[in-house]
Amino acid sequence: MSDAITRAYELLDAQDREGAIACLRIADGAEAAGLLGELLLEAGQAAEAADALSRALSADPDHSLWLRALVSALMQAGRREEALAAGHTLLTLRPGDAAGQAAMARLTLDAGDREAALAHAREARFLAPSDLSIVTATALVLVDADEALAAVEMLDAALRHAHPADPAQPAGWVALGKAWQHLGEPEKAAKAWQSALDLDPADPAGAALLLTGLTQVGRQTSLPPSFVRALFDTYADRFDRELVGKLRYDAPQALRHLLMEHGVPAGGRVLDAGCGTGLAGVAVRDRAHYLAGFDLSPRMVEKAQARTVYDLLWVGDLVDSMVTRPQAFNMVLAADVLVYVGDLNPVMAAVAATLTPAGYFAFTCERSEGDGFDLHEGRRFAHGERHIREAAEAAGLVLIHLAHHSTRIDRGNPVPGWIALALKPV
Repeated sequence: MSDAITRAYELLDAQDREGAIACLRIADGAEAAGLLGELLLEAGQAAEAADALSRALSADPDHSLWLRALVSALMQAGRREEALAAGHTLLTLRPGDAAGQAAMARLTLDAGDREAALAHAREARFLAPSDLSIVTATALVLVDADEALAAVEMLDAALRHAHPADPAQPAGWVALGKAWQHLGEPEKAAKAWQSALDLDPADPAGAALLLTGLTQVGRQTSLPPSFVRALFDTYADRFDRELVGKLRYDAPQALRHLLMEHGVPAGGRVLDAGCGTGLAGVAVRDRAHYLAGFDLSPRMVEKAQARTVYDLLWVGDLVDSMVTRPQAFNMVLAADVLVYVGDLNPVMAAVAATLTPAGYFAFTCERSEGDGFDLHEGRRFAHGERHIREAAEAAGLVLIHLAHHSTRIDRGNPVPGWIALALKPV
């Protein structure tokens, strides 16, 4: 060990970190450069740390600790492409490096490669299921990749088993709150962020700012797509059995009857918006020359595909799936889909965009006695008559039928609802 490194360690023992850094800056050799890079990274001087670590690695390219530190320094310095290259080198050398896998999950997601990011996240979780720092970093990647439910599950387990003195706890609770917020659960998010503050009032993870932001958020006008996707991915295997068997769900049959009652022509191009497992597709297949469907949940689309009644299926967002297909369909069906949307104006406009002139929109939703819309305790929206009529009118649709109809029961009682048919004028 050189005299400079020995002196640097003496200064560190004396709690003189700045003195140790100054000593190492004028020292020669890879070991001095590596230690300097590690100290600079801890001090938040990422750009200089990356340069020092690069010098150290030029002499010892297989030093995995310096490689890991270099990845972190480059990420913090915003040098993402260099960080990706360093991460690949690290994992080639040490594929079992959990911190490296977590870093690569973030880097590949930011680079737009979601599948690679999820693969790295799974590996990081497998390698270090009890390391709260790594679990937290991985969970934040999952949240940003719209896998917030998986993030909640892994963080909940890690936090329950974390040591009370683990300094990573506040950041873990903040990450859990972000996952709950992503899933449309503000009360659970607030509880998690308050836990972070209770653990460390100095608030290194920024929980107080997140809590303040949460209290300033306005009225919720829709449920987060990640919440809906996670809900139905989980529900897909038992959806038909519970919805039809237990809840006596009849929206597909009711919509079919509505179409026939109003003499809506058969044989056109029909879009099943929010198709779920394909129950509505089965109900109207014989009335469609071409039947397409989409859903936000990949598992639901898989179930619908197995019915072999659709000409085309895809995973997609409710509004985007329609506005990107202008005048493509003669009819749009939405069987109990609008219960996951508050403000109907964007949906009505999207329907009007995808319908041909003289096209029809048939839908069901839950009923509110007020004028607007309400999010009730079941995490479903109920809509008032005035809001439905105004949203349809604003989109240029003519509402030709709007009547009370309950599509299912809840706790033994019919759920108040609407069934409606709108026309896009020629």
